Amino acid sequence: MMLASKAPILTLGGPPHVNLMPRVAIERRERATLIRRWGWGLAAALLAVAVVGAGAFYLQAAAQQRLAAENARTTDLITQIATLQPVSEKLSLQTELGEFRVQAMGSEVDWVGVVRAVQAVLPAGVAFHEYSLAPGGLLQGEDPAAEIGVSGSIVLVSTEPADMVPLARAVRQVPGVLEVEGWGQFVEEGRYFHELRVTLDQSFYTGAYAAEVEE
Repeated sequence: MMLASKAPILTLGGPPHVNLMPRVAIERRERATLIRRWGWGLAAALLAVAVVGAGAFYLQAAAQQRLAAENARTTDLITQIATLQPVSEKLSLQTELGEFRVQAMGSEVDWVGVVRAVQAVLPAGVAFHEYSLAPGGLLQGEDPAAEIGVSGSIVLVSTEPADMVPLARAVRQVPGVLEVEGWGQFVEEGRYFHELRVTLDQSFYTGAYAAEVEE
């Protein structure tokens, strides 16, 4: 015997629900919920402000500490510089004195070298008698041979009369001689004196004091 299958019963809806709460209570509950949400939001905002404020305070405190440390370091450096000031003044004075020495003594002339150089080119029977030479300024360029260094007169002596022109030509051959001019001749006690006006370059400077300053 076959049993007839029952079709599924579709139940629409459900048991009715009725909200018996008054409208005032519902609105009160909604307001309470809204107030709680606003409260939590305000608390979160206050917490964020507190965190930001604490971070800013920490950064400001750290910056003040670094500033205080730098101020202390600056004060210490100023103190050290003050203690070194006498040394700096002495070094500055030493430099100034060295420069003054170069200006005052830098044009020192190798007089022995001048006499020997002239004596070496003189003809037989003529000797170097005396000189009246004055040094010029210090070396301005890089080539001492291009700068006037010494100028004045030299006097040669001989036992026999001598022509001034050959003597001037002989002295002009000396390395470092820029100009030679015959100036005059005279006889005294049987000897013949020949005066020449000469100009020498700065290769006859010793350069000793300038070398000391450079070192």
